[in-house]
Amino acid sequence: MTQPTGPRPRLDVRGAVDLSGLGRTPAPAPGGPAAGAGGSNLVVDVADEATFAQVVQGSAQVPVVFVLWASWSEASAAVVTDLVALAGEYAGRFLLARVDAEATPQIVQAFGAQGVPAVVAVLRGQPVPLFQGAAGKEDIRAVLDQLLQAAAANGVTGTVPGADDVPVEQPEPEEPPLPPLHQAAYEAIERDDLDGAVAAYRQALQEDPRDEMARAGLAQVELLRRTVGVDPRAARDAAAADPRDVDAHLQVADLDVLGGQVEDAFARLVDLVRATAGPERERARLRLVELFGVVGDTDPRVMTARRALASALY
Repeated sequence: MTQPTGPRPRLDVRGAVDLSGLGRTPAPAPGGPAAGAGGSNLVVDVADEATFAQVVQGSAQVPVVFVLWASWSEASAAVVTDLVALAGEYAGRFLLARVDAEATPQIVQAFGAQGVPAVVAVLRGQPVPLFQGAAGKEDIRAVLDQLLQAAAANGVTGTVPGADDVPVEQPEPEEPPLPPLHQAAYEAIERDDLDGAVAAYRQALQEDPRDEMARAGLAQVELLRRTVGVDPRAARDAAAADPRDVDAHLQVADLDVLGGQVEDAFARLVDLVRATAGPERERARLRLVELFGVVGDTDPRVMTARRALASALY
């Protein structure tokens, strides 16, 4: 297979994203003014790279809930308005960050969102997709409760500062250093040494099998390593030509996850499990489980795909 002409997609284990090229002035956000504009400090509008970086940095202390919206979307207005109201009800247990998808398409792309409204949390710099599309207020409340449980399990238990403070303008403590093997993996990724990153994460897991950060990092780097040199067109043509071509379908599923088409990837592999048997079926199952680790076990799309996989197997 030939090397793609474009840049290879990258996953950043620290959750950093490239926000160059942010452009259009955002439209007034639903739900009222944000911090610094006569509104609640529990809500902030993210319209540039500096604000985004400050908000993400604050996710080491307080969960941040990003809502991607657009002025033409009535569902966006409803979800944002409900989230603003819930931010007040939860009294600072999370910071709501509103993102105008039309004005900041780079953030939408960085989060892998396929439409608006889309809601993604960030904990300690790591994205945690919550839901996409319309949702009722009580459904959103249930998702927030699950997020806060996950935040507590990860030691993120702070609250947004008082009403007179603007969180994104306050100096934040420096990010705590990564454990040595995690740092080694991160540095290896920075120099495109994916084999070195895999080795570091595997060693971390050997030393502590309960190291979930290492497990997630390993799954991400393995995904990057598998897609190096893959020709997307050739892989998709091969998969379209033969529903039982396991190698081609595994490659396309990897490419879809990298491109943010998570539901497509999961559905493809569930179908492949149904269409195959024996060792090939097990390969499809194992790849699907591995991609669950890349996306995150708390992602609703993973929960849905797990049920579909169980149905396909039994």
